[in-house]
Amino acid sequence: MPLSEACGVVGIASNKQVAYQLYFALRSLQHRGQESAGIATFDDRIKCVKGMGLVHEVFQDNPTDLPGTYGIAHVRYSTTGSSKLENAQPVVASSQEGDIALAHNGDIVNADAIRKELKKQGWAFITTTDTEVMIRLLADEFSNDRDLGRSVRNLMRKIVGSYSMVVLLKNRILAIRDPQGIKPLCLGKLPDDAGFIVASETVALDVVNATFIRDIEPGEMVEINNKEFHAYRIASAKHTAHCMFEWVYFARPDSILGGKYVYDVRRCFGMKIATENPVKADVVIPVPDSGRGHAQGFSEVSGLKYEEGLIKNRYIGRTFILPSKESRELNVQLKLNVIRSRIDGKKVVLVDDSIVRGTTMRKIVDLLRKAGATEVHLRIGSPPIVAPCYLGIDMKTRDQFIAVNRTPEQIATELGADSVGYLSIDGLVECIGIPRNDLCLGCLTGEYPVDIPGEKARFQAKLF
Repeated sequence: MPLSEACGVVGIASNKQVAYQLYFALRSLQHRGQESAGIATFDDRIKCVKGMGLVHEVFQDNPTDLPGTYGIAHVRYSTTGSSKLENAQPVVASSQEGDIALAHNGDIVNADAIRKELKKQGWAFITTTDTEVMIRLLADEFSNDRDLGRSVRNLMRKIVGSYSMVVLLKNRILAIRDPQGIKPLCLGKLPDDAGFIVASETVALDVVNATFIRDIEPGEMVEINNKEFHAYRIASAKHTAHCMFEWVYFARPDSILGGKYVYDVRRCFGMKIATENPVKADVVIPVPDSGRGHAQGFSEVSGLKYEEGLIKNRYIGRTFILPSKESRELNVQLKLNVIRSRIDGKKVVLVDDSIVRGTTMRKIVDLLRKAGATEVHLRIGSPPIVAPCYLGIDMKTRDQFIAVNRTPEQIATELGADSVGYLSIDGLVECIGIPRNDLCLGCLTGEYPVDIPGEKARFQAKLF
């Protein structure tokens, strides 16, 4: 179990009140962030309600104090900016044409440099997020130009990094995706021709009975209203850089990314692992919930019986999202419990999506040993994580990765397992079905799709 991911976004333009649709869409994206949630709607003016905690905790299942037929929403896990209320989104800023609200998924790698430059010019900032940097720049551009499309284009020329964002200005909603499409964003049509929705994942469309139209393209800006949508290509890149971890872990298995159900891709990962890393054992056990698709595929190819040997407490959130190492460790025992009858006396293949720090996996292996497993073989549905992510995942230093400078045998010893087998990069790429040069594999290869100081860029011969 890895990492933390930076947020989920939704935007809805309708001829009906949108607060409840935004609320349910956000709940379907809760897996993308559990620190804070917020909704902003327009009804003569922008009204924004946000708070710390899960969606239903922030709104207490009753977002009716947010009138309006246009709105955007956000769930957050912090990667840039600390975990506190003032950093919750959407963020609202003023312009000469009225208030603008913005919600964002991703990381802007030059946000600190832009912030420092703007402070020299006398700008003051309320939050520590890259989102505030973006909305302040956008509001400034729009106040000077009054053309929102050109203002977005100018903003995109200044920022570097990953971003899928939604912008609310009066009765206008814009959805913008970075030129390399690092973070997902999709477009759908509401039922009864009521309007349109944009969201990080298709599950947000499903929950409001919207029809999936298509993914928003990298570098594209889509404007939606309650009757139609308009698409504009704002920027382009020679290669895309879709984050491979969306398929490995972040996205819900019932979402569609790149034309495929995420579950089907994860099942393919498991099938590849079984081919690449066979093992003699009695049973295949997934780490719930993210390892299920991988384990199913491994079972099908290996011929080993698939069993549910670990039961997840449904009322506990994703372990990786907890902000401190201590809370993550304590939460494992609360989150998972073993069905001893499925484990005792058996050679177990334990399948999970990834290993980053190894803290959680070490405790799970120990749980299986105590339940009587005679052998524990780990099979991991992604290649080894060996480099930081600067584009939306909370892992910025190499010293936290268990795979750095360790062989699989050494990793197995470190985790208390009998063996460890990883999915190959070639297997990963084949299952996703997108060319290697159009995926972001930075955390696997140390080569990044955007310029990051001190790091190697993709297709760069050497680091100067």
